[in-house]
Amino acid sequence: MKLAAIAQFDSVGLRYGTGAEVLRDLDFRLTGGGFYFLTGPSGSGKTSLLRLLYLAQRPTRGRIRLFNEELTEAPRVSLPHFRRRIGVVFQDFRLLRHLSAFDNIALPLRIAGVGEGEIEGSVREMLDWVGLGDRASARPATLSGGEQQRVAIARAVINRPELLVADEPTGNVDSDMAKRLMHLFSSLNQLGTTVVVATHDIGLISATPGAQLIRLENGTMVDPTGALRNPPGAASPRRETL
Repeated sequence: MKLAAIAQFDSVGLRYGTGAEVLRDLDFRLTGGGFYFLTGPSGSGKTSLLRLLYLAQRPTRGRIRLFNEELTEAPRVSLPHFRRRIGVVFQDFRLLRHLSAFDNIALPLRIAGVGEGEIEGSVREMLDWVGLGDRASARPATLSGGEQQRVAIARAVINRPELLVADEPTGNVDSDMAKRLMHLFSSLNQLGTTVVVATHDIGLISATPGAQLIRLENGTMVDPTGALRNPPGAASPRRETL
């Protein structure tokens, strides 16, 4: 049985302002429950593609479906509902500086209305997993870059999102922690989360069997195998429960 697409791009292009397109003619689908690495040289459009995936940006042409919903022209008021189903690891962390590590990680759970009793155990477990059990009360300004990255990752995965999007998530941690974090991503993937990781680290890719590769060059996708392409005339897939 053909697996449902969690994301589908049809002839998508993106430009900022009146400049040249930074992404063009993107036509692909991401299967629900898949693990994908996004690669390409600096300036190829990786971060812009991620912004489209986590609904921070709308395309200037083409159509995007997420969770089997057409979202290209969806009202802005409807987007927060879909964003809550997506975990994002930003390259620049984007932690709330007035909140402790604990409260930064707990934020998605509180927004979702989870009770404080359940939050306490879940956040403590996640802090231990990323090696920051003794830094729960620390604010971002007192954390190293690697520690801030781990808090950002813990925040992104704390409520088991349906789609996890990560921009260079291991860029500020050592190799042992990078392996540990990738194991966390793989574990989430095995539970049904679709994972998209932008990285330059070929070692991460080779150490993740079964992952598919998306490569961008000059704003367009290079996909020699054709495995990610939307088949011509294909009907939009039905969403399956993860």
